Order: sequence, then structure tokens, then C-alpha cells
Amino acid sequence: MALSLKKHPMPVQAPEVRAHNFEEVALGYDEETAVAEAERCLHCKVPQCRRGCPVSVDIPAFIAKIKERDYDGAIEKIKETNSLPAVCGRVCPQENQCEKYCILGKKGEPVGIGRLERFAADRALAKEMPDAPFAAAPDAQRVAVIGSGPSGLSCAGDLAKRGYKVTIFEALHKAGGVLSYGIPEFRLPKDKVVQKEIENLEKLGVTIETDAVAGRLYTVDELLGEEGFDAVFIGTGAGLPRFQNIPGESLSGVYSANEFLTRCNLMKAYRFPDYATPLKVGKTAAIIGGGNVAMDAARTALRLGAEHVYIVYRRSEAELPARAEEVEHAKEEGIDFRLLTNPVAIEGDENGWVKAMRCIRMELGEPDASGRRRPIPVEGSEFSLAVDTVIVAIGTGPNPIIAQTTPGLALTKRGNIAADEETGATSKPGVFAGGDIVTGAATVILAMGAGRKAAAAIDAYLKEKKAERD
Repeated sequence: MALSLKKHPMPVQAPEVRAHNFEEVALGYDEETAVAEAERCLHCKVPQCRRGCPVSVDIPAFIAKIKERDYDGAIEKIKETNSLPAVCGRVCPQENQCEKYCILGKKGEPVGIGRLERFAADRALAKEMPDAPFAAAPDAQRVAVIGSGPSGLSCAGDLAKRGYKVTIFEALHKAGGVLSYGIPEFRLPKDKVVQKEIENLEKLGVTIETDAVAGRLYTVDELLGEEGFDAVFIGTGAGLPRFQNIPGESLSGVYSANEFLTRCNLMKAYRFPDYATPLKVGKTAAIIGGGNVAMDAARTALRLGAEHVYIVYRRSEAELPARAEEVEHAKEEGIDFRLLTNPVAIEGDENGWVKAMRCIRMELGEPDASGRRRPIPVEGSEFSLAVDTVIVAIGTGPNPIIAQTTPGLALTKRGNIAADEETGATSKPGVFAGGDIVTGAATVILAMGAGRKAAAAIDAYLKEKKAERD
């Protein structure tokens, strides 16, 4: 049988149905489709796909297990280096990572590595296959992990497997960080996936303390001092929203994407009044930005009842930073893309509520420092969009609370924690950091990769410390 040059399509809910519910859009491969997709793998002698995986999953090995219908073996192979496979199979940009290097992609479409990872992970979650327990010794060294997002969870999981006693301190009432508050239910189910993955980490012996704001409840120095921890990993992410600083951003009906998505995802506004968090979107919403967060906010606004939703982005479609799959899904659902358009002001009514957004048309000039063509305003092209809600999704910065309460912790010019790229070591001995708090807003899998590197470095640091003490 000739090798198919196209990957097997992912089954999805019909756009006209999913636009009105919060059920997962992508439905996942069934067994026969997964095996057929696994059979497309060439099993190269020198597999290039691993080059693109920040957590170094042995991709050919787990795909071979699926091909053999050894699904337990497949998930065991993945979990050797990836603590959150069901998450990664859904939200990682595989097209720019592992699948980018797949040799099959030179003549056709690469193997659906992410789809196969999700298949194996979902089967394991359905069977409730926990990680094998790694019981820490009574005298094991203790590590505090600040933040339960992707980098913190990955670091904690690796350290627990190495025999350390790990405690995660999470500021919010639910663990998961951006996985819980930032990514909508229709892309990443919370109870079915996120909480199950976290429970598996707890079964490894990881302790999670929620409602624990590090920097307020405990400072980093207190954790290393009177609280008795031997090392600290900081994985607090980048949760401070950025705005454009244009007139009208303080009007009622203007949200940061962080606030909007947190209210919906973590505080369950999409199930109001069963949950006591209302979220007003009105009939028409405009989302400023073109990344995955903007797509999430736009598609959430639609599901919350907005009749018309705009994506307002100052560059062209070619420069959209969102995943192509997310853009395609948004278009299918009826999101109205206003490209080469930039807001200049938000206008309000006599009661202080948003009524319109003033915009100007843009054209692309020469490339800027990012390598993308610089957007330039077109003189005399201003126009108005009538909207009830504006959601600003133009990026986030680091929360300053840890930096403000940790003397001697070096920062970058942008206010991120300065840390070694390979080890996560900071300017303070015994303190490591990784993920968005170091790099700025990036992907789930890159944050997880940073967490794994830091775990290895913490292990080396604590072994050296113990040897000196002994």
C-alpha cells in the first residue's frame, strides 16, 4: 500500500454547533485512525523530529508502540520526559516544533505527532493509569516550586521522580496556571485533562498548596530559611496584562484578555448562574491582537452570546502569530477578521460604557527588529466600529511581586528574572527560574522544557550541597 502523504484529519465538531457550546472542538483519533497515522512514520535512522521537541520525547519510539497497538507502552515512553502529554497533545504548536522536522513533510504533510500523543495520553487518562510512584525518603531534600503552570508542574514532576520532596505554592484557588485560567474549555478541558494530569503528579508525591501567594505568604528567602526548603524554583509565568495606552481603555466593557479568560475559564462564567461569575459581552465584541490568546478570547466571546466578533490586527494574515489551526477554526465559526487595522481610541456613551472603537487602516513597510514588516498608518483612513465590548490581547508581562520581595534577584531590562538558559540558575544561590517569567510569554511546551532543565540543575545543585554537608 502506498504511503499517504496527507495526515489523517482530526475529527471536529461542526462549526455551526460548536460556536454555541464549550465542548471540546477537536474530538481526537479513534484507535484505527491512530494506528493508520502511526504507520505513516518512516522511522528514520536519524530521526529529526526530536530536534524540535523542547522536552525531548522519544517520538519514533512512542509512535512505534502505537503502530504495534501497545498503547500502555506508548504513554510510558512519552512520560519518560513529558509530565503533561494530554495537555501538550492539544495545545503545543507541533507544526513549528517536532512536526516541522519530520522528513515526510518535505513531500507531503508530516506525521500527526501531536495527535498521536493526545491519543496515547487520553487512553491512559481514561484507564486512570497513574505514573509509577516514586516515594521520597523521610530525609529527602525539599524543593519549593512557586507557580503551578507548565514550567512549575514539569519541574515538580521531574524532581519528585528523582526522590525529592516537592511542594508547589499556587496563588490561585486551582492549580494549573495558564492551563486553568488562560486556555478555554473548548481547547483544553479542565476536569477531563488538566486536573487529571495534576492528580497524577500528586500521586508521585508532589504537594500542592493553593491560595498561597509567594511573596506575601512566604518570601523566597523565608522559604529557604525558616521554612526549611533546600532550593526554590520560580515559575510564576507572565500574567500581567499589557494595554495600548489609547484613550478610552478605562471605560466599562474594556477587558484585558487575562481578566476575560480567567473569569470564563477559572471562575466558570460560561456556566453562569450555576457559578456566581457573570461576564457581559453584549452583541458586538472586538478583540485587539492576533495571537492564540486573541483567538481564544474571540471564540469565547462568540460562545458567550456575542452576535458579531471582530479580530482587529495591525498586520496582515501572513504575520498572524496564532496557530494556523486556531485561525482556521475561528474563521469557520464566523469570526470577522479586520486585518491591517489598528485601534486609536475607544469611545463611550454617557454612562461610561463602550459604544465604538476608532481604528485606522495600516500598510506594511520594511521589516522591523522582529523580522516582520512594520505596520504604518494610512493617513486619512480612520473609521469607526460599533462595539459593546473590547478585549485587549496584545501580550503580557511578568508579575513583579517576586522581584519586589526578593533582594538580590537580578532582572532583565523587561523586568523578567535573569536566569541561565540551560540551568535556570538565577543570581541567588539555590534559586532557579524558568518559563514565561524568564522568557516572556511563550508556549506551554517551551515552559515545560525550561522546567525540566531546571529540575536537572536543581538535582545537581542539591547533590553537591549534600556531599559538602556529608
